[in-house]
Amino acid sequence: MAEPTAAGVDHRRLGVDLYNHVWTLLELPSRTPEQDDELIHAAHASRYHWSLAGTAKNLVRGEWQVSRVYSVLGRPEPALWHARRCLALAEAADDLEDWDLPFAYEALARASLVAGNAEAAAAHAAKARELGARIADPEDRQLLEKDVADLPA
Repeated sequence: MAEPTAAGVDHRRLGVDLYNHVWTLLELPSRTPEQDDELIHAAHASRYHWSLAGTAKNLVRGEWQVSRVYSVLGRPEPALWHARRCLALAEAADDLEDWDLPFAYEALARASLVAGNAEAAAAHAAKARELGARIADPEDRQLLEKDVADLPA
C-alpha cells in the first residue's frame, strides 16, 4: 500500500471515520435521496483512503462495505462488481481474519439476491455458512450468522 502523501492527510483515520459513517447511514430507519448519495460516496471514499494507508484486509472489508451499500440500495450491477472484487482480494490476501472470506461470500449472496439470481444467492450463502462454521470467535460467528439469516438456505 502507498503511504500517506498529501501534507498532513491521515488516510487511515479517514478510512476508519468514513467506514463508521457509512454504518451510521445504513442504520437509519429511512434515508433521503441525498443521504443515499452520501452513503455511496462515503463508502467509496473510505475504500479509497484504505487503498492509500491500509492492508489487504482493509481493502477486502472496504469492497465488502461498498457491495453492501449497493445491495441495500437495490443496485445489483455495482453490488455484484464490488462483491466479486471483495472475494478476489480475499482469496489473494494473506493477512485476513477467519471471518473475512465467509463475509466475502455473504456479499456475493446478497448481491446475487438483489440481482434476482436466487440460485447463485443460495450457493454463495451456503459457502458463507460453511466457512462461517470455522470462525473461532463466537461473537464473530454470530455476526455472520445474523447477516446470512435473511439469505436463501
